[in-house]
Amino acid sequence: MTTAVEFQKVDILFGDDRQKAAALPLVDAGASRADILAETGAVLGCAGCDLTVERGEISVLMGLSGSGKSTLLRAVNRLNTVARGDVTVHDGDWQANVVTCSEAELRKIRRECVAMVFQQFALLPWRTVAENVGFGLELAGMPAKERRARVMAQLELVHLSDWADKYAHELSGGMQQRVGLARAFATQAPILLMDEPFSALDPLIRTKLQDELLELQERLKKTILFVSHDLEEALKIGNRISIMEGGRIVQTGAPEDIVLRPENDYVRDFIANVNPLSVLTAWNVMRDVRDLENAGEGWMWLDRRRTTRFKLDANMLVVDAERNGAPAIWVSCDNMEKLPEDRPKVYWATAGTPLKTVMQAMHQSQTAPVALFDEASRFVGAIGIRDVLRAVIRR
Repeated sequence: MTTAVEFQKVDILFGDDRQKAAALPLVDAGASRADILAETGAVLGCAGCDLTVERGEISVLMGLSGSGKSTLLRAVNRLNTVARGDVTVHDGDWQANVVTCSEAELRKIRRECVAMVFQQFALLPWRTVAENVGFGLELAGMPAKERRARVMAQLELVHLSDWADKYAHELSGGMQQRVGLARAFATQAPILLMDEPFSALDPLIRTKLQDELLELQERLKKTILFVSHDLEEALKIGNRISIMEGGRIVQTGAPEDIVLRPENDYVRDFIANVNPLSVLTAWNVMRDVRDLENAGEGWMWLDRRRTTRFKLDANMLVVDAERNGAPAIWVSCDNMEKLPEDRPKVYWATAGTPLKTVMQAMHQSQTAPVALFDEASRFVGAIGIRDVLRAVIRR
């Protein structure tokens, strides 16, 4: 992967120049936001933030209200001014440091590299849906015919083609947010900044738009920096999550790393009520084939109780299976409801299979272990009841 946005030791302060100058030594000393405010009058937005956002990923900034997540996001297009540090935006072979770039480079960043989707839909009520989506293109001087074609393509992408000539007040909240997405997509900017875009919506609509965003991301492969205060949302959509507290990033990692390996008490408390089934996959709980018991003559036990075993060839492909001493077939977890009951079954999954699906397979097979196969159908490990319980109750 290649870098799309890079934050290096970013400090953001609000106040006059004298207040900011007085606050910087306190920032270096690790002073809290309250202490900095009391001593200097400056408000600490962000302090010492290091973060790399890779091209094509969804990177989520998480934290309680006032933690600095939106403040950091808005440094990417210089809606917030960085007091110290660097924010570098990459677009192919071109790059610019937002903190020090020229006005011409900043215009390029805002017009061509970065688009933004706001929490409040920010639609112009006197303009139609199509006119709202094309507003940025109009400001950029795109001819009307080309602009209309681009707008209609984006509206089709978000399933609003039939609403092109309607006004914002005629749309539901979810539909208005889709217009905001289409407006961002219309610029064809490779980087999207999304500042709590779904938080003002009802839970069911929010869930639907999260699903639609993931579907669009599969097709468009945008780089998305997404701000959220909803941890379940972050775990669902994020490739990586950064937890912020008091203007500082306290942990960055993959969703499963955040859940399974919190680095301090703040993160531990933050994820205390998270359902691990919303983030864990088969890969997170499996036992590697090298840790399984050899049953001799090419056979390998999948579980400690010795109820289920596979016979493997030299390439680690399964050539035979037994469960409770009887011949068994091995089938995907995706086929749980589609197979006859006349033979014992051993269900298998891949690394990315959700843990919830694995547990459903165990229930269907009356607690038999689930095998893990790789992309080449090679046997790589197994999951037993103990492995699932250990993952669920860990923390």
